[in-house]
Amino acid sequence: MSSIIIHKASAEDLETIQEVGIQTFLETFSESNPEEAMKEYLEKSFSTEKVGSELNNPDSYFFIAWEEDTSVGYLKLNSGAAQTELQDDTALEIERIYVKKSHHGQKIGQLLYDKAMEVGHKLKKNYLWLGVWEKNLKALSFYRKNGFEEFGSHTFTLGNDDQTDLMMKKILD
Repeated sequence: MSSIIIHKASAEDLETIQEVGIQTFLETFSESNPEEAMKEYLEKSFSTEKVGSELNNPDSYFFIAWEEDTSVGYLKLNSGAAQTELQDDTALEIERIYVKKSHHGQKIGQLLYDKAMEVGHKLKKNYLWLGVWEKNLKALSFYRKNGFEEFGSHTFTLGNDDQTDLMMKKILD
């Protein structure tokens, strides 16, 4: 494995974010969800308009993991009003840590998480928070290993299926 470089994304990286987002979401969740529901979610969540708006939001931060000239994952963080739920000015949300399946087990998720910690400290946030699907055991294990604790849950609807996301947070010192 060559070295992984993490770069802050800009509006010019829109297609990269779309490509990595769609690929990793499919790799992670397609076995557990109906094809039509997946298609509908991906079209809405990774549309050019939506991703473009998110990339241009000053309260959202995207970082892409690169292996040479190949994107292998990305991180999306939200502060202030960009947060999907809590809207707590003292918090930073990790909305996505996505790593291509071909690069699982290579510590790229950890590098992206470390970047989230760095941004949280730089922005002087009190804690990081996120929501993770209760059946995504690999992600739950990763976050618990990194010191996150559950503090609630919320519903994530995919197609006609209401799924439970566990809300987790980690206090920053």
